[in-house]
Amino acid sequence: MTAAIRKIAVTIEETHREAGRAIAPPTRKAVAVAVIDNPFAGAYVDDLTPLMDIGAELGALLGKRCVEALGIAPAAAQSYGKSAMVGENGELEHAAAILHPKLGAPLRSAVEKGAALVASSKKMGSPGQVLDVPIGHKDAAYVRSHFDGIEVQLNDAPRANEIMVAVAVTDSGRPLPRVGGLTHEDAEGQDGLR
Repeated sequence: MTAAIRKIAVTIEETHREAGRAIAPPTRKAVAVAVIDNPFAGAYVDDLTPLMDIGAELGALLGKRCVEALGIAPAAAQSYGKSAMVGENGELEHAAAILHPKLGAPLRSAVEKGAALVASSKKMGSPGQVLDVPIGHKDAAYVRSHFDGIEVQLNDAPRANEIMVAVAVTDSGRPLPRVGGLTHEDAEGQDGLR
């Protein structure tokens, strides 16, 4: 099954100043969101494989859209995250089916490598509700400067029988990080932690 996409939106957030200080180069985050039909809205279904397959499709599509929006080579991506919001006729398990079994591998391909787990969240919601997308370093979970997030909101989604699926990619960490820990430059990306 392929995703029945109603709309896609891509947003870039750039931070040029923080705490009265210039950020050069600016920190940048991109988030791409797809609004899709939920094929299982309003009914309990044991086999959620079709949603898992849609997750793989959207991981590749949305990851690529983020990298293109940032105008970077895939290897220049530093962190990523994923999130989904199901409309009122869906279940949280529908969001989980899209996000977890198959979305990660195509997203990792879109950003080259990605040894660390992809930070994620899921929720139920209604049109105009904010969806938070957690973000973490793509290769080393202990890089604290890249613990972050971005919000996405669409005035008309998700409708009752829809799912909003979002992927975020950055080319940097937070502006002015100073909580210590492993740095991006020192991350090895071998075990997903360091």
